Amino acid sequence: MPKIVDHDERRREVLSAARRVIVRDGIDAATTRAIAKEAGYSNGVLAHYFADKDEILLSALRQSHQRIRERLTRKVEGASGLAALRELLLDNLPLDAERTQESRLEVSFWSRSLASERLAEVQRTEADELRAVVRDLLAQARAAGELRTDDNLDDLTEHLLALVDGLSLHLLLYPGRLRRVDVERLMLQALDRL
Repeated sequence: MPKIVDHDERRREVLSAARRVIVRDGIDAATTRAIAKEAGYSNGVLAHYFADKDEILLSALRQSHQRIRERLTRKVEGASGLAALRELLLDNLPLDAERTQESRLEVSFWSRSLASERLAEVQRTEADELRAVVRDLLAQARAAGELRTDDNLDDLTEHLLALVDGLSLHLLLYPGRLRRVDVERLMLQALDRL
């Protein structure tokens, strides 16, 4: 009897392997050979499921973003305005092992996206989604009278997203300078000022 292969599961395994290689060794080390070895498959198996290395990388990034969206949806269920914004922004910081890996994966794609319009477009689309959610939550907070500031909501959105990116980078690059508790405190202070 022929072996039954779950193609979706095999694809997920390859993408998980790609994420592990990127997070552990960097995006430049994420060759098809390294990903195949990490997944325990041959290069031929990867070629069966993905057209090329960029498709693997893009799929790994999209899968990571989907997992983050699902987790955030659960966390903010029933919340709105500043309460939901607080959950969303804190969840986008590398405050535990899982989110640190997600942040490392995300940051790994930034420099590569500067040279690849295809990767950059995925990054822009995903960033636009996050920006829209942050902007919407700020608008909810303003409508509910939760904001003390009358600053432009687009400016506030950019400020908060830049703070998330900056704090994440600083925590990843300068672990001796900042601790997770410091990053969380700084984000909560920024939100409290609103």
